[in-house]
Amino acid sequence: MNLEKLIEKDIDESKQGQSLQLKENPHSTRKMYIESYGCQMNFSDSEIVASILTKEGFSTTKNINEADLVFVNTCSIRKKAEQTVRKRLEFYNAIKRDENPGMIVGVLGCMAERLKEKFLEEEQLVDLVIGPDAYRDLPNLIREVDDGRKAVNVILSKEETYADISPVRLGGNGVTAFVSITRGCDNMCTFCVVPFTRGRERSRDPESIINECIKLVQDGYKEVTLLGQNVDSYLWYGGGAKKDFNKATEQAQKKSVNFSDLLDKVARACPELRIRFSTSNPQDMTLEVIKTMGKHENICKSIHLPVQSGSSKVLKAMNRGYDREKYITLIDNIKNMLADCSLSMDMITGFCGETEEDHKETLSLMDYVKYEFGYMFKYSERPNTPAARLEDDIPEKTKQRRLSEIIEKQRSHALQHMQEKIGKTFEVLVEGTSKKSEDKLYGRTTHNSAVVFDKKHYKSGDFVMVYIEDCTSATLKGKAI
Repeated sequence: MNLEKLIEKDIDESKQGQSLQLKENPHSTRKMYIESYGCQMNFSDSEIVASILTKEGFSTTKNINEADLVFVNTCSIRKKAEQTVRKRLEFYNAIKRDENPGMIVGVLGCMAERLKEKFLEEEQLVDLVIGPDAYRDLPNLIREVDDGRKAVNVILSKEETYADISPVRLGGNGVTAFVSITRGCDNMCTFCVVPFTRGRERSRDPESIINECIKLVQDGYKEVTLLGQNVDSYLWYGGGAKKDFNKATEQAQKKSVNFSDLLDKVARACPELRIRFSTSNPQDMTLEVIKTMGKHENICKSIHLPVQSGSSKVLKAMNRGYDREKYITLIDNIKNMLADCSLSMDMITGFCGETEEDHKETLSLMDYVKYEFGYMFKYSERPNTPAARLEDDIPEKTKQRRLSEIIEKQRSHALQHMQEKIGKTFEVLVEGTSKKSEDKLYGRTTHNSAVVFDKKHYKSGDFVMVYIEDCTSATLKGKAI
């Protein structure tokens, strides 16, 4: 297997479908099986759905064959993700046909909104389709299906944030949790379907975010990731929608809370809680956010800063809102103000009109930044996006070769960063047992570096000082001291 396939396999496995499991409810009359694919927001949404349905008397099952209700929570960002979910739906339908004819099959999330007609009418793969802003309507929709009808609600909202719903957490590791702070996106990158599948940006009440984080601490959680399609655009003044900020009164604007303010509030309210955030967009990240990260020890020194291309020409075609020079300036500010901060990225190669010179600019940007982590993909056209009107003119063979070069370079940079950590000691939050050995524990440093070490008497949720003895390009290996 070549390098590109190996790394793409690792990426796919890290984002593969995961079924959400809750404690058995002795009073429940029906069982659900929820499988999630794609971004962290999808996994967070599945927790919201589980919370809503638990109140309706559902419990979860690990056995899909006995489920009364099967949901797949979907991703539409790449063509391959859609193909994966379609195969899962075909698998569910085979079970329904051969073993469990009363089972309800449903689709949640981004793909539900985009492909509702195909799934419901043309391919008849599902009984229920529900978009990311309509989860509160699930009980009504399930009743419609029980009555023998197909059900759909993919209406997008300008206000929905699910701020009052306490997500079910029992499907995770009990150590780390997601807290959604924004929904939707206004950036309109030409290649991206998110503004069309998740709607306009709106921010959640900061008090509800802080209270949720405090509750997580009380429940024994040690780390939280503040989530949004674009966390840096967070802005609350009492209304929540960024686009309405200019209409707010002067008094309301003075009391407004932006992302750096929110970070500061959460860090102060929960000093014992590690704080991460994702995802940042370069055009919206401010120096105030970087300064706030530097002020608080419990804010992890790691920033995921998608760049997508190193070419200003390609970035303009993508409508990214910044050019190469502005991105490098932001990187320089981060390195100057947070010397010990790790950086990760998303990269798309083979976008419409990308020349060999554009590709070389991407490689040179990678050499300049030297990211510790990265998610790297070939461009795939998403229907109904602005980029779909452009000619997808890069041959598949060329895309594949460029992607392999990007992955090879990233692998070398990642290995270099890992090797530099050998001989040093880091605080590691234990998240669970290593997948490769029951005798070893797995955790992460503040820089988001994965670490494995001998289990001994330590357990999930412990903070352990680990001396690094060896590494691969993806994992540090050490011993507790």
